Amino acid sequence: MSPQNITLLWSALFAAALVAGTGLKLWLATRQIRHVRAHRAEVPAAFAAVIKLPAHEKAADYAVARTRFGMWHTLFSAAVLLGWTFLGLLQALADWSAAHFGAGLLAQLLLLVEFALIGAVIELPWTLWQTFRLEAQFGFNRNTPALFIADMLKNLIVSALLLLPLGLLVLWLMQATALWWLWSWAAFAVFSLAMMVAFPMFIAPLFNRFDPLADGEVKSRAQALMQRCSFALKGLYVMDGSRRSAHANAYFTGLGAARRVVLFDTLLKQLNAAQIEAVLAHEVGHYKRHHIQQRLIVTLLLSLAGFALIGWLSKQVWFYTGLGYTPNMLGGNTAAALILFMLAVPVFGVFFSPLSASWSRKHEFEADAYASEHSDARQLGAALVRMYQDNASTLTPDPLYVRFYYSHPPALQRLARMGALTALAGTTEQQHAQAAGTQP
Repeated sequence: MSPQNITLLWSALFAAALVAGTGLKLWLATRQIRHVRAHRAEVPAAFAAVIKLPAHEKAADYAVARTRFGMWHTLFSAAVLLGWTFLGLLQALADWSAAHFGAGLLAQLLLLVEFALIGAVIELPWTLWQTFRLEAQFGFNRNTPALFIADMLKNLIVSALLLLPLGLLVLWLMQATALWWLWSWAAFAVFSLAMMVAFPMFIAPLFNRFDPLADGEVKSRAQALMQRCSFALKGLYVMDGSRRSAHANAYFTGLGAARRVVLFDTLLKQLNAAQIEAVLAHEVGHYKRHHIQQRLIVTLLLSLAGFALIGWLSKQVWFYTGLGYTPNMLGGNTAAALILFMLAVPVFGVFFSPLSASWSRKHEFEADAYASEHSDARQLGAALVRMYQDNASTLTPDPLYVRFYYSHPPALQRLARMGALTALAGTTEQQHAQAAGTQP
């Protein structure tokens, strides 16, 4: 096959994947909106005793609004991608940068920086709308313009300090050795592992306050849980998530000595001590079931395959020309190769999203099972329902949409799997009786 035909074939394949992927996303979003709206007027029977209709309707409206926002953003992103590639915007940016800064190593790094900054500026209106319009509309946003700007500047500085040296190293390796992709992957692996230690200890505190969990019933239960599970960690921390959002969550982070569990302050306000203990058991379950290690290994293996692939593609003229870029095969294409690869991978990656989502949901089921073994499944079920309610998470998502996008199983599936549906009803009846004064 002639080089011209290979270029046309690659262009056609990329265009077809972009159209198909965009169409798939829009179709799934339409299904989600239709399904959520169809079930808006009635709380699912399993939750009728604990979720009131107004809360269920709010969750439905929130899901529809977020999904509709996502549809517009999908179309916008596809248009931007076409601009960078077939419409020649990356070529124009590279030509302008070369005319002003040349084609040396630092010039290649500047091209990466220019591309990243333009991308950030393009995305900024969408982030502003989502934060100060969509989230505020449903009562979740607590961010302020001043805090938003401060976060943005901190992100810029931290990203520059961390990513510029890594980018410079990769670009230098691309010029220095044919096995640059292997050495670059090794640098990426070391960087990723280092970040798992550095992020919770040094970076996250730049954006949020992390206070040790105060003495009391929650801490006592947490410490007893850690002893039962033979789980050692650096500490239990409470994060001031309420500064930016009313959403509640908990997460496990860190590696080795930096390993810790973080609770949002909003979570402490929403759940009682027994429920928080069950949520902590779920987070410990992720570690005890080796989910953290599995995800790290898969990430490193996929990144190795990605570096190997770009090592080959960067030598192929059709890879550049098929995406609207005219390379200089004598040199000066290192940054363009990285950018084009970053633009192309997500176009094809959308078709593999059900695999990653399914794997993540499997891990959530396993963590729920672990939590049910080491804490009260009834309390975990009650905690999940309360979090679904307070976060306005819809209880009636479209099943196919779930398969593609949901990293966590829907509430009904989670509670049914852990056998907490009937226990949840019993807990609710007991709570109502206590509130009425019929039980001690």
